[in-house]
Amino acid sequence: MNAPIGVIDSGVGGLTVTKEIMKVLPHETIYYIGDTARCPYGPRDKQEVKTFTWQMAKALQRLNIKMLVIACNTATAVTLESLQQKLPIPVIGVINPGARAAEKKTKRNEIVVLATEGTIKSGAYENALLSLSSKAKIIPLACPTFVPLVESGEYEGQFAFDLVANGLKPLVKEKFDTVILGCTHYPILQQHIEKFVGPDVTVLSSAEETAKEVGEWLAYHNLLNDSDEEPHHIFHTTGSVPIFKMIAEKWLQSKQLDVRRIKLE
Repeated sequence: MNAPIGVIDSGVGGLTVTKEIMKVLPHETIYYIGDTARCPYGPRDKQEVKTFTWQMAKALQRLNIKMLVIACNTATAVTLESLQQKLPIPVIGVINPGARAAEKKTKRNEIVVLATEGTIKSGAYENALLSLSSKAKIIPLACPTFVPLVESGEYEGQFAFDLVANGLKPLVKEKFDTVILGCTHYPILQQHIEKFVGPDVTVLSSAEETAKEVGEWLAYHNLLNDSDEEPHHIFHTTGSVPIFKMIAEKWLQSKQLDVRRIKLE
């Protein structure tokens, strides 16, 4: 089926998931919405996050997507269930794939979850991890400065590392062997995070595991694209097109991306 896959996020973070979907499914077209004008979602209340997420989902539904990927951990925690129940297409979030990736990698069941305030408060990762292993020792840490840093585009260099290191200070006294990047913005800061936690700790995101799940779902439902045509991806942002375009082209290593402004209702 040659309809596009819809991907939604509070901003540019979902591009980390998009990049992996493009690798795993190079023939699939992706329509993306990043709600950069109202990012971050982490500090917002649940009803607001739910409203914004539904606005993005409906906008993509009008563009005839065949599947929806909620590439935002906060939105996944709050809205996944209602979207799965009410939309007539498959809907996938990023939390369960992220938990599965960590459960596969950890050797000592000592797992740090770095996420937004909203995701941490929801307890969604703890529930997902404990459903996979009752022995898991989970250390949750909200990192409210990380998303604005990524959205600013100033995420390289010493200033960015210092800000990340300051956010991770509470981990100095903790013991852990695995870190889940429980926000899709955070893989853009992965080098800084790895430098802080050291070489003996595995730092992973849900992006690869989510992309794998997307491929499996599409295959199972006979929805894979059977065309040989080059896909034309379209990226929508509610905020600045030039800033979104700069970050997207750098992260996806692709020039001349089709980036458009969208107004959500």
